[in-house]
Amino acid sequence: MIFSQSLKKNNEFRNVYENGKSYANKTIVVYVWENGSSINRVGISCSKKIGNSVVRHRFARLVREAYRLHENMFNSGLDIVVVARACARDASYFDIEESLLFLARKARIMQNGGN
Repeated sequence: MIFSQSLKKNNEFRNVYENGKSYANKTIVVYVWENGSSINRVGISCSKKIGNSVVRHRFARLVREAYRLHENMFNSGLDIVVVARACARDASYFDIEESLLFLARKARIMQNGGN
């Protein structure tokens, strides 16, 4: 079982943005960087352009839950930042889950190719 933590500090997010690789679709952008430890750290970024705090927190909860349910499929030792795009405002849980898993496969950060 892989345990994950949250990215909280601005410099941790900046480090992933500057050094990591990005993968995007219409709903979200995922930045991935190898952190050199045995745990994954997940950060969620959602600007005020997406909506008010209720909408932004809903997005964050959905991303967190989608990651939690599939955490055992991800490789370990990664910093992952998920950024909301405008379409995320109206996205259902299944849209966000599908986007997260699709981009994780694209980034090749899932064990066994994400099967």
